[in-house]
Amino acid sequence: MVAIVTTVAYLGLEARSVEVQVQLIPGVPAFNVVGLADKAVGESRERVRGAVAAMGLSLPPKRIAVNLSPADLPKEGSHFDLPIALGLLAAMGVVDAEALADYVIVGELGLDGRLAPSPGVLLAALHAAETGRGLICPAAQGSEAAWSGSIEVIAAPDLLALLNHLKGHGLLALPRPGEVVEVRTGPDLRQVKGQEVAKRALEVAAAGAHNLLFVGPPGAGKSLMAACLPGILPPLDPAEALEVSMVQSVAGTLPGGTLTRTRPFRAPHHSASMAALTGGGLRVKPGEVSLAHHGVLFLDELPEFQRAVLDSLRQPLESGTVSVARANAHVTYPARVQLIAAMNPCRCGHLGDASLACARAPKCAADYQAKVSGPLLDRIDLHVEVAAVSAVDLTLPPPAEGSAEVAARVAAARGVQAARLADSGLRTNAELDGDTLERFASPDAAGRELLAQAAVAMKLSARGYTRILRVSRTIADLAGADTVGRIHIAEALSYRRQPPRN
Repeated sequence: MVAIVTTVAYLGLEARSVEVQVQLIPGVPAFNVVGLADKAVGESRERVRGAVAAMGLSLPPKRIAVNLSPADLPKEGSHFDLPIALGLLAAMGVVDAEALADYVIVGELGLDGRLAPSPGVLLAALHAAETGRGLICPAAQGSEAAWSGSIEVIAAPDLLALLNHLKGHGLLALPRPGEVVEVRTGPDLRQVKGQEVAKRALEVAAAGAHNLLFVGPPGAGKSLMAACLPGILPPLDPAEALEVSMVQSVAGTLPGGTLTRTRPFRAPHHSASMAALTGGGLRVKPGEVSLAHHGVLFLDELPEFQRAVLDSLRQPLESGTVSVARANAHVTYPARVQLIAAMNPCRCGHLGDASLACARAPKCAADYQAKVSGPLLDRIDLHVEVAAVSAVDLTLPPPAEGSAEVAARVAAARGVQAARLADSGLRTNAELDGDTLERFASPDAAGRELLAQAAVAMKLSARGYTRILRVSRTIADLAGADTVGRIHIAEALSYRRQPPRN
């Protein structure tokens, strides 16, 4: 007899069905797991052995063969422990195999039989809902699994409690979905003294989800303004919150099944590797660009990142996805992020100030800025020169307008975009392209003439041209204008990087 239970294997944000087939074969006692399993799955033999012994049972003196089918699909993670244990118990006759047929099973086992959380339970629950099954998972992740909808979720604290539930003794309570929280973090724009142009650019970037680069000397407030961005962005809508939670689930960073409506804000250190930023590793996991999906990826001290690491962002910024190719896996993660970057104009940071700049200026500035490739800079919509803050600025009273007032204008502009793009599948002006760009961001005659002149004078690429139109559409939305005009084009051009002088 072969006992069969169902679990899943994760490939990116996709959960694929895996059959756990367990058979007891006469012969020399052994416990073998086959089916392209990684080391964590292979080690499940000892965890299963210990959990079964903790219930007072002993394994039969036979060969235990466990096959994870399909055999050519890579299996990674500790969540295979519980399905292997239940398949073994079904083969031993301790539990009815038919009682397990209607469930997808995930969970890590402790040697004492307790069920420990494992990444990806939300994905497994959504897969179970699609296939018309219920889900068996650890109690700590029941609230996370309950977000999948109306499926039956059995969330057990340990293996013994689960067996009692399946036999009708000591039934477990149905878990409830975790809370939806909205936590506003970060400083308020009232803390920023001066820098009116930079704050205006930050508002435009927030309203249209545009990429933004601050360039200025140390202490000018670049990092402070970037940290203010989460406070003026609109909350995640339900569909976006579910996507963000799916990424957090597979990364193992979804705390207590709690869903948040606050957009992610990720700020990796400039020593981050390519795998840390885009995803990968021995066991492929989402990187910072995916953990910031539908939120903000802030790269401070941009030229200090390795050039290859920065250039790995070019494809995700364009397509909104990141593909990680490895010898044993090829997965795709979502990466629809808003890139906010900050950098000094040169290594010493005081270019233009004769009293503080180093003796190598301006050559040091050219060498320093050359660390960031032109194609990456071309993907950044707004380039803002941030001036040093003077002592006079610091003595001024706080601005009358803070994050709350700016957030209201940003929300109104996002609402206009949502209504305009309702039938296109797009969300923001930063995603406009092709037909939608022509339909919704086509400027009037005066604006078109100015843009044509600027395209020649500034040597705009086709990508740069379309990004000017996207930013102009956002500026028009903030102004409540139906048509993109010359004044909107002019402001968008003022935020564009100037070509180097010969």
